[in-house]
Amino acid sequence: MHFLSLNHTPSSHVKDASSHICSDISLSLPLSQLPSTSHSIDLLSSQYNISTQLVNLTITFCVIFQAISSAFWAPLSDSLGRRPVFLMSFSIYVYASFGLALYKSSYSALILLRALEDQPSCLAYAVVVDISPHSERGKILGLMLTSTNLGPCIGPVIGGGAILASGNVMWCFWALVIFGIISLLFIGWTLPETARTVVGNGAVYPQGIWRTWWTILSGKVAKSNNNRTTNNACIVPEEALADVNAGKPGKGKWIIPNPFISLNIILYWDTILILWMAASPYTVWYCIQTSLPLIFGDTFGYNDLFVGLCFLPGGLGVILGGLIAGRLMDLNYKYTSRAIGFEVDNHVVDRNQFPFEEARSRGTYTILSVSIPLLVGYGWAVHFHIHPSILLVLQAIIGAKCTVVLQSFSALLVDIFPKRPGAAAAANNITRCALSAAAVAALQPLSNAIGRSWLFTLIALVDGGAGLLAVWALRRWGSAWRRKRDSGSRD
Repeated sequence: MHFLSLNHTPSSHVKDASSHICSDISLSLPLSQLPSTSHSIDLLSSQYNISTQLVNLTITFCVIFQAISSAFWAPLSDSLGRRPVFLMSFSIYVYASFGLALYKSSYSALILLRALEDQPSCLAYAVVVDISPHSERGKILGLMLTSTNLGPCIGPVIGGGAILASGNVMWCFWALVIFGIISLLFIGWTLPETARTVVGNGAVYPQGIWRTWWTILSGKVAKSNNNRTTNNACIVPEEALADVNAGKPGKGKWIIPNPFISLNIILYWDTILILWMAASPYTVWYCIQTSLPLIFGDTFGYNDLFVGLCFLPGGLGVILGGLIAGRLMDLNYKYTSRAIGFEVDNHVVDRNQFPFEEARSRGTYTILSVSIPLLVGYGWAVHFHIHPSILLVLQAIIGAKCTVVLQSFSALLVDIFPKRPGAAAAANNITRCALSAAAVAALQPLSNAIGRSWLFTLIALVDGGAGLLAVWALRRWGSAWRRKRDSGSRD
């Protein structure tokens, strides 16, 4: 039997520190989209003596590389620990940004280094699962995912301002260097190790590099596990009846990552539907963000700074959507628990009997039904050159919708794979990146063939129609599929 344990939640200090650090990490990763306005694309084209199509191709390579790298980083973090992997990946991020700022003529270097900048955000998901029980996961994921989606919104503003001030697109990359160094130092000084394989439920004291630089330099020594109380720790799901700290050395184990661990997760019926529900809104939002420079730059004639400012309403929608979704997820969880007679307290309940699929998808029918006319209206508003304010308002609402759906089903995915949160989040990242890369590659040819009006109509029908069918199937058969899988595995 598989159990949930809600007793012994983490201390508020640990949870607040970890969740805020995850937000900083999640914000920094998408900021590699700083050079994404239409004029910066032209400047990159001139700088590297290539066509704008080849510049746009770097975006597709970045997304593909992020998907591939997730399959390696995630299993490594489950074994070695979150903290060392964060430090390694952010060091690569900083060095790649340095390279982009210095190498000004090599297109191959541009592709490779921009790809290396796009480090996976799946590790932040894993930290959230480490520090929070199911009933409190929504608000922490809300903060983290809001930051993830905020990066692409404020990045073009910073990038557009840097280009207008300097006339040199390379200053975008120097801005990334500065932000990357600040983030790396922040992680090194303050991010605690949270991986269950390393510190158990938090009562095992980390050793060596698994300690923060602050604890090392302040001279704090490892405490005996017997002197540490589990009141400030969080019992990992499914291990409530066992000693979760047994055999946990406070140090991780280096392994050769197996990328197929994440790919295996994709092959189950319920996870296929969940991954679609997480990837589809992400792809919709990616398409809107990618098309903004062309819509507001070419159609309305805005300069780079104003094009960058046009990303802000969507960012506001993403922020509000993330905050609303976080609270909504926790309320839905509590509502579902009461409806089936489960108390959300410190009692242990059978995980196989809890309908995670119903709890996380509650209200999705309404959201998807509303989103279809919103996307259709957005496309036709662009077609008829409606006042830009209408487009910006629709963009904000669509951003909020995409965030709510993405967040809910991303939480569901790690709910049903509690022992492999990193691998589950990596599977999510792989699917999102693959779908968005395909969509971005097809975006301009489809727009040229059928126009932006019918393009967004098609996107609305695929996202909303397929989403409604996926939610229906998941609510009807998802729990049974999960129980069947769990009966033959340890997940």
